[in-house]
Amino acid sequence: MIVQFLKRIGLVPAGGPRLQSIGKLIVLAGAVGVVAGLGAIAFHWLCNLVVHHSLDWVAGYHTTGPRGEGELFVPYTSAFSPWLLLAVITAGGLVSGWLVFTFAPEAEGHGTDAAIDAYHNKRGVIRPRVPLIKMLSSAITIGTGGSGGREGPIAQIGAGFGSLLATRLKLTDHERRVLLAAGMGAGIGAIFRAPLAGAIFAIEVLYRDPDFEAEALIPSFISTTVAYCVFCLHFGFAPLFDVGAMKFDDPLLLAPLTVLAVVMVFASLLYVQCFYGVNRLFKRLRIPRHFKPAIGALLTGLLAVGLYYATASLGRDLQKDSLSVLSFGYGLLQKIFETGGRLGADLSAAVVILLVVGLGKILTTSLTIGSGGSGGVFGPSMVIGGALGGVVGLAFQQWMPGVVTRVDVFVILGMASFFAAAANTPVSTLIMVSEMTASYALMLPAMWVCALAYLLARGWTIYKEQVPGRLDSPAHRGDFIVDVLEGLTVRDVWKPSPQPLVTVPLETPLSEVVRALTGTTQSAFAVVDSAGSYYGLFSINDVRRFLYDSEAGALAVAQDLARTNIRPLTMGTDLSNAMKQLAVLDVEELAVVDAPGDGNVVGMLRRRDIIAAYNARLVEMRTGK
Repeated sequence: MIVQFLKRIGLVPAGGPRLQSIGKLIVLAGAVGVVAGLGAIAFHWLCNLVVHHSLDWVAGYHTTGPRGEGELFVPYTSAFSPWLLLAVITAGGLVSGWLVFTFAPEAEGHGTDAAIDAYHNKRGVIRPRVPLIKMLSSAITIGTGGSGGREGPIAQIGAGFGSLLATRLKLTDHERRVLLAAGMGAGIGAIFRAPLAGAIFAIEVLYRDPDFEAEALIPSFISTTVAYCVFCLHFGFAPLFDVGAMKFDDPLLLAPLTVLAVVMVFASLLYVQCFYGVNRLFKRLRIPRHFKPAIGALLTGLLAVGLYYATASLGRDLQKDSLSVLSFGYGLLQKIFETGGRLGADLSAAVVILLVVGLGKILTTSLTIGSGGSGGVFGPSMVIGGALGGVVGLAFQQWMPGVVTRVDVFVILGMASFFAAAANTPVSTLIMVSEMTASYALMLPAMWVCALAYLLARGWTIYKEQVPGRLDSPAHRGDFIVDVLEGLTVRDVWKPSPQPLVTVPLETPLSEVVRALTGTTQSAFAVVDSAGSYYGLFSINDVRRFLYDSEAGALAVAQDLARTNIRPLTMGTDLSNAMKQLAVLDVEELAVVDAPGDGNVVGMLRRRDIIAAYNARLVEMRTGK
């Protein structure tokens, strides 16, 4: 349909399949980008609307955001009430849980994992209702104070439309997966104003090892560019955070940054263990799952209120900063950038509040999302990494004042290295943080800390649906068989069967064929002529058709059973062609003859023999042995 439209308007000439493919790609990826951009606008506006009328109006908690987002609504002047905050956040968890577990249970949790799972294991299929339910439930969860981010919801929203578009246009599973990834990248690139990072994140987050879904890269570039423009035409093109001018001009700074990377690795381990530990605890709770997000939200609120009262001695401003463990928490990061890391307080007070927020955000995110609440994990990761990075920066500023002159450098690089370690996405993360802060001068130290963090944190990930690499993805099952089996022939794997080979002469009656079948483990049988030459092949399923027809069965002979379109293999046939033939013909065994054409049958080659050879070659390629 798309190609016909392009032909009609003259963009794609008839008879030009390559141009047709290019035109189709541009239009589909562009359409995904438009909808992802509109979805990002709707989700961003909805989150702010819920925050405005719940946290701001009812609870009196006036949140602040990054400089690049500005204020969408005029703040209320309600006085802050910790107890109303508890009521609001619990109600949000209750409504979110009811929405998710009533209409789309796969929308629970942080969303990106669900998109990754759909890519690898579900042929790229996401139910049409999921994006809408994810948008509503996440806006309610985060907008009422639950600790979460926008990456997961917008990833599932964009991916869901990509999947829906491909399904409606009756595209292949491969094309559906590509559009799913393009939608995921488009949504993330738009809402975080990081288009290049969004495109690369979509193809990197699918895998735990340094592997990329290369075929989705160009569609992701197109969709993310369109989505970013759609979103920013409405909300402006400024970067998310205003951090001022940055520079890197002292290689000695890499020494304390190495320590920063190590600290972020341990922090990411704590984050992942805490997140899935809480998730396991809530799964074991014997209560209806609709209520679990409400319990998680209540515990989140209690922890936040406890921290609020515990930090009262630090002063009113820092006490309010402790509530950054709730909702997005981006306002604290912007305040760090504006105050040089000190938050307008003395050193000890700044360190305390940064530790409180960094460690507290790990707990509140785990309770909110791990209990089944809906929200992302990228946003909280930025706050956690930034806060803990600020602590490391303040410490080194005291120890090495001549080298560490700016704490906010450690905040930015803490954001990058923490998520690179937690998510196994070093490339997209360093680009994303650079785009969010417009601090491209820190690209080199960001490469350093992200590489170290990634290498040291290979044993865990916040995205449990990631697979090691493309070879391990069900989406690519069979893609690599030709390459892996290259150079192997039937001669390399075929062995004579310990049981006698059963071949069937052309004129053998069906009754004798059935008798022969009962005494062998073969699943397919070669039919031979009087000279023993190959004629055709039949399987047990071919025999069943005649058994149910008594009249035809009484007259049938082996020649009637034989499928003459199944050609035999020779010792020189390469295994990749043999595997393709098995798949196309839907049989488990093929006959092997001693000469090209219709030679004498010497044995049978089974599908499992080729799979065994494939696995052995795969091990050899991975280990180099």
